[in-house]
Amino acid sequence: MRRILAVLLENEAGALSRVVGLFAQRNYNIESLTVAPTEDETLSRLTLTTSGDANKIKQIVKQVDKLIEVVSVVDLCNDEHIERELMLLKVRADGDARQEIKRSADIFRGQIVDVTAHTYTIQMVGTGDKLDAFIRAVSDSGVSATILEVVRSGVSGMSRGDRALAI
Repeated sequence: MRRILAVLLENEAGALSRVVGLFAQRNYNIESLTVAPTEDETLSRLTLTTSGDANKIKQIVKQVDKLIEVVSVVDLCNDEHIERELMLLKVRADGDARQEIKRSADIFRGQIVDVTAHTYTIQMVGTGDKLDAFIRAVSDSGVSATILEVVRSGVSGMSRGDRALAI
């Protein structure tokens, strides 16, 4: 079962490495990780995705919460939440394939952010499932288009409504 953990931690050197180190020591996998300072310059917000059964996730949350630098940890999947991921995808396409790639990008509400004579770079924001579906659509389109490169940001997420991860 895939889970999204939001962690509020002190914005200081080594804090991120201690969280990542805890995962490595316990042989837990981090599928994606994003981290950035918050509106309070002394705090950072880390969002990570991991997988495991209910007991494993419960243990991960408890162990992360015990770290000195961690202010708060929340499993976003316990309540309604919003999640998004950014993807940049570079596609080589010639002839009729160029129009098909443009149509697919429009259908998925992607933006073409760079164009050359033979490539498009497409920016897309959405859930991981949406991004995966776009990659499949381009790969299975039946036209001579080749995916050259894919870059994904990892999941960012927050609780819906009035709930907020704050001190």
